[in-house]
Amino acid sequence: MSKRFTLGIEEEFQLVDPQSGKLRSSAQSILEKGAPIFEEQIKPEMLQSTVEFISTVLPDIAAARLELYAARALLARLLQNEGLVLISAGTHPISPWWEQKRTPRERYESMEDEYQDLGRSIQIFGLHVHVAVDSKERSVKLMNQVRTWLPQLVALSSNSPFWNGRMTGIKSYRSVVWKSFPRSGMPDIYRTREDFDRYVQRLVDAGCIDNAKKIWWDIRPHPFFDTLEFRISDMPASVEDTLALAALCQALVARLTQLDEQGQDVPILERDYIDENKWRATRYGLDAEWIDFAQNRRLSMRDAIRETLEFVDGVVDELGSRREMNYLRALLDDPRGTGADRQMAIYQQSGGDLQQVVRYLIEQTMQGVQQDDASFSEKFLRFKAIELAV
Repeated sequence: MSKRFTLGIEEEFQLVDPQSGKLRSSAQSILEKGAPIFEEQIKPEMLQSTVEFISTVLPDIAAARLELYAARALLARLLQNEGLVLISAGTHPISPWWEQKRTPRERYESMEDEYQDLGRSIQIFGLHVHVAVDSKERSVKLMNQVRTWLPQLVALSSNSPFWNGRMTGIKSYRSVVWKSFPRSGMPDIYRTREDFDRYVQRLVDAGCIDNAKKIWWDIRPHPFFDTLEFRISDMPASVEDTLALAALCQALVARLTQLDEQGQDVPILERDYIDENKWRATRYGLDAEWIDFAQNRRLSMRDAIRETLEFVDGVVDELGSRREMNYLRALLDDPRGTGADRQMAIYQQSGGDLQQVVRYLIEQTMQGVQQDDASFSEKFLRFKAIELAV
């Protein structure tokens, strides 16, 4: 089953000066020096304080673990040579967006011209997970169904309580910032792939967009790959968090596909109902209350996620992601909560010292990463060679 539901993982990292704790607009140098090893697997974003790592096509979560750890170690070594460190979080606690430089590429120049301060202020960092889908028609049906569980991914990944040096009181402030962008947020229900393609083509014909990649929904059928792309999560605090979220995305797609093949229907909610739960997850994270609109009941976010883990449990062993599901169960029982909860706790305990929050994020980003292992780059390159051979 895991070979059927292959994965792709995209991580948007912050480039940070370890002395000041602030973002540094140094992506151009990192991209140039990293190209011989990473090739097309590291790319720029709108602002030069970001570098994106793009995985290969991953046959299963075990392969994802190998590649993500090795790649992060290699990327951290590359940054170290430039006097920088990585941070994995949805926003940066200190640096304001207006101090960051835009990436000098035609695409980003065009976006700045169209979106003005919306584009300039997009100093946010997300995790995108692709799960292979074997039918373009099914990808739209799965998108309609899986939207119900997207607020739970917001709650689990919540890791952005700070914005421009302020504690916002919102656990996924990245979600708030991104909501202002056009063609973002929760998609409507599309009955067929033809309906979705017609919508895209009308926007293209009207000159609103040049291709479907400018539809930035929380989840979308990818316009060029045969995948369903989850775009809703903050960059989480550690590699293990990332792997667990990716595994849950994969398990949801696999379970819903299984039910579809068995002829079993899954309730599909209108967008407005899902947005109610998304707001609760954005504001409160795992402490939110979940509204089950399909069964007209209320329960805690933690209990709702436990039910989701039970829902996908039948496919987990075939996918090889039991370890990741157990990790999520432990997270639900951990009183320290998610990355957002831990950032806020450090802020309060330190009397509002954001530098301590930054130091925590630096440590969590490298948790379990063997940066001093001399063979880590060989492991990464060997993995790439195996993937290319396959």
